[in-house]
Amino acid sequence: MSGEPQRGADAAGGGRALDAAEADGFTRTSGSSVVDRVLYALFARHASDRRHDADRKRYRGTALDTGFETHLARVYGLSWLVCVAVIVPALLVAASTVPGLLAAADAWIGARSPVPIGSLSPERVAVVAAGLTGFLAKRATVRLGGLHLRWLTATRRTDIERTLPPAVRYLELLAAGSDGPRKMVEKAAANDAYGGTATSLRKALNAARLAGSLDEGLRRVARDTPSRELLAPFLLKFRKHAATGDAALAEYLRTESRMLAHRQDRARKRARRFLELLTELFVVVLVLPALLVIAATALTVVVPELLPPVDTPVGVVPTRAVVLYGAVVFLVAIGLVGAVAVGTLRPPNQRASYDLPAFPRKILASAGRNPSSAAVVCAPPAALLAVGLAFAGYTLVNVALLSYAAFAVPVGAVAGRRTRIDDAKDRELADFVHAVSGHVAQGRPFPAAVEAVARDVDLGVLDDDVADLAFALRSTTATGGAGSTERARDTGSTGASAQSPGVRAAAIDRFVQRVGTPLAEGTLGLVTDALNAGSDADAVFETLRIEVGRLYSEQRALRSSMHPYVAVGWAAAALVAAVVAVVNTQVIDAAHLADLAGATDFVAEPETVLPELERFRLYVVTQATMLASGWFAGTASRGRYAALFHSGLLVAICYAVFTAGGLV
Repeated sequence: MSGEPQRGADAAGGGRALDAAEADGFTRTSGSSVVDRVLYALFARHASDRRHDADRKRYRGTALDTGFETHLARVYGLSWLVCVAVIVPALLVAASTVPGLLAAADAWIGARSPVPIGSLSPERVAVVAAGLTGFLAKRATVRLGGLHLRWLTATRRTDIERTLPPAVRYLELLAAGSDGPRKMVEKAAANDAYGGTATSLRKALNAARLAGSLDEGLRRVARDTPSRELLAPFLLKFRKHAATGDAALAEYLRTESRMLAHRQDRARKRARRFLELLTELFVVVLVLPALLVIAATALTVVVPELLPPVDTPVGVVPTRAVVLYGAVVFLVAIGLVGAVAVGTLRPPNQRASYDLPAFPRKILASAGRNPSSAAVVCAPPAALLAVGLAFAGYTLVNVALLSYAAFAVPVGAVAGRRTRIDDAKDRELADFVHAVSGHVAQGRPFPAAVEAVARDVDLGVLDDDVADLAFALRSTTATGGAGSTERARDTGSTGASAQSPGVRAAAIDRFVQRVGTPLAEGTLGLVTDALNAGSDADAVFETLRIEVGRLYSEQRALRSSMHPYVAVGWAAAALVAAVVAVVNTQVIDAAHLADLAGATDFVAEPETVLPELERFRLYVVTQATMLASGWFAGTASRGRYAALFHSGLLVAICYAVFTAGGLV
């Protein structure tokens, strides 16, 4: 086994080997922290309880680094902390409310109660109530720990099922070369583009290294994987065909690749139908409560008796204000949930992520093209704007909204610019792969094919990157040092060393990093390992051409299908804003209320209505709708950075329109 795959296999186990005990969910505590050792000694016994059998089974499907006993001990330790944290305030609340509750219960039930309520000690009742509350909080924490394991297992199963099809296509390509089954699994496991599938294969390699057999490692992972319907049967059949021979394994991988591709297409169609249902539900849940709150506000302004104030221990609270601000919290929560739900439906290979540079100078230099850098750069000005608005006398709501918009719009604009550049790169990448594949099919070596494409084909934004790749492939050393690079440029060397796997791998890796799109990262890695494995170059590039074309077509189709959902988000925001504008101008107006009071008996005390306060409350509801709609529309469009842009833009437009129109 080579060094690099070995390191990847070790990494899957958190830097340690998986022995037989750990494969069953246990871990040694010798290297744990002091807190873990104490918790282990106190609570590890609960791992043998039958009520945690389901948790143990789910735990085997996760990729957590700790053992099951240590994890469960941490959950129980947290449950006791929650218990103590809940008991103290519960005891204070119970001590102040129990005497009154006991007196009210005694007056209401009286002699009918089998237990004389009047004889109960309020202090003891308060202690019992607080203790029961803490116990329930403790049990709920343990229960939530089990639900967390279920969520982790479901998330990992989804990740495996999304990344298994490309991993199988990669294995199919490797099977055409001279690599054996173990080497093929090592290469697939070392590719981070295959996500949960690569993690499972690294676990199999760890187990195989301990058991001395890849067959046993695959069997263990097939037993413990959360993907019982997809990955488990694939691993078991892979074992069977690998033992039969290379030809049988290659044929199986070819058949499995086609089957998984069809299954992935069906899953994509189901996700699209689910998205349609989710959009309809989002519109109903978002718009209907907002409209109901607006209607209730208008009616209670006209007829205050509909929602009378409520006496509470902290004073008289206007019921209308509670309903309004409760609706604000609800709308924001719905926006977040809708955005997360839409984001999970986007395939992982179409979710762009941007790394933050390590040095401040690089952060500033990349702020115009890296959204992560732009977020760091825009945060201080947005905070200063919030301070300035607060000192200028703006309300707290407007301070938060305007500073949010000042942060979100520039960051979202940078993300939009970066996305357009990445789209152009992906488009040209498909043309580049197609052109290289044509040259390789004519018998040209890979470096010569790249050089011909760099010289003869206009690839737009990829011209410099392709030229750099062509030059790197002509390099005479695998190290790529400055001196050797200049000598290669001067001599035009294209000797045998330029064909070395090290040079080729380094050149392609650098090209992928320079392109920096998920499409490049998920496809061009096929070239290096497949050619190193001895696969036919023509077959490699033909497969790569088909894969890039398919992924690019899927990417365009997804973005086209998302346009209606972006329009839905903006339409919902516009509808709520229009209704609020009408209510503010036609209902919540002092002159209109005075005329209505003179013409009807409904408005008995028009002077008690504060139009400015009511308009401001409706403005807050409208802005909450702007945030929720913007998050939903932006996530459907491009992702979380687009969600920032759409929500920030809607908030800014709403503020400008309401301020200019005198509606707030």
